[in-house]
Amino acid sequence: MLIVQKFGGTSVGDLERIANVAKRVAKTRDEGHDVIVVVSAMSGETNKLIEYAHFFSKTPDREAMDLLLSSGERVTSALLSIALNEMGYPATAMTGRQAGIYTDTTHTSARIDHIDPKPMGNALSSGKIVVVAGFQGINQDGRVTTLGRGGSDLTAVAIAGAMGADLCEIYTDVDGVYTTDPRIEPKAKKMDQISYDEMLELASLGAKVLQNRSVELAKKMGVNLVTRSSFNDNPGTLITKEENIMEKPLVSGIALDKNQSRISLKGVEDRPGIASEIFNALADEAINVDMIVQTIGADGKTEIDFTVPQSEIERVKTVMEKFNSSIGEIEYKEDVAKVSIVGVGMKSHSGVAAKAFTTMAKEGINIEMISTSEIKVSMIIDEKYSELAVRALHEAYELDK
Repeated sequence: MLIVQKFGGTSVGDLERIANVAKRVAKTRDEGHDVIVVVSAMSGETNKLIEYAHFFSKTPDREAMDLLLSSGERVTSALLSIALNEMGYPATAMTGRQAGIYTDTTHTSARIDHIDPKPMGNALSSGKIVVVAGFQGINQDGRVTTLGRGGSDLTAVAIAGAMGADLCEIYTDVDGVYTTDPRIEPKAKKMDQISYDEMLELASLGAKVLQNRSVELAKKMGVNLVTRSSFNDNPGTLITKEENIMEKPLVSGIALDKNQSRISLKGVEDRPGIASEIFNALADEAINVDMIVQTIGADGKTEIDFTVPQSEIERVKTVMEKFNSSIGEIEYKEDVAKVSIVGVGMKSHSGVAAKAFTTMAKEGINIEMISTSEIKVSMIIDEKYSELAVRALHEAYELDK
């Protein structure tokens, strides 16, 4: 088997942890597998490099920043390679360039264009463990680029797809994907497996185990993804195709996102194009609108409610000033949260949403907005009831069983 293993910043946080990673990689090699390892910078290193740059400039050149920030991962890859060689396991460290990772020309948030499999393939053929500096590549001009937030996960998934790996393991400081946040509900259980679509929904709804870009790429390339802890030998959670999952639970997980604000536009002129004008103006300012509800108009007026991240609220207020003549009243509410239930089992079962609404009613929790998809039901509620809602829904769908 060919296995790609990715270790994040906390997993390689100091020299002792890098030594532990080397032992884990060596164990995989002893089991007879070929191994490509992708590493992040040691925890805190990237922030330190950003501080160095900001000493000289508040808006440093982005091309220079890519060259600077890519150095953190290179240090880790070189150290891990040195450790493995010293243990008697031939290894070679590669930068993104040396590994054949080609990207577009966008500095600090590049997208991977393609990967040349030859450099890593040749190293594997000669019996070496390949250690790749994550988060980076080169563009068509031969300049170093970085992939932005979650870039090392993305590197690992892209390499797994390009090299036809049997498995891509993402090692973090948690055991895997849980039915909900264990800090909110101690009865939360680690899932053995979950579909790409469920993981995408959970990631977009606030679960922080994996980022959307990595899961999207894994789905596109058909990469079997496992997320597990680098601090124990627990099996982790497999993220795979829906058809590979034998038993599809009705609801797989409960997600909570407290970073929500609700905007209510009351007395809006009920005419064709008004919603288009409002949301295009928000889009022009790159404001990410999440849930939208519009009520049926009466007396030539209608009401539009939508949610945005809390960090965007001041920018929304600025945009809304342009529509004072078309809107009677605007209400901004920042103490709201979004609680969501996710599960592929919803496709073939009725009454899933009804159970969620009944559960909220039993707890005396008012639902302000509702949004649904084929495998998701999201509800906007008062933030003070958010953790109670998570625990109640977790129990209602028997996720602790």
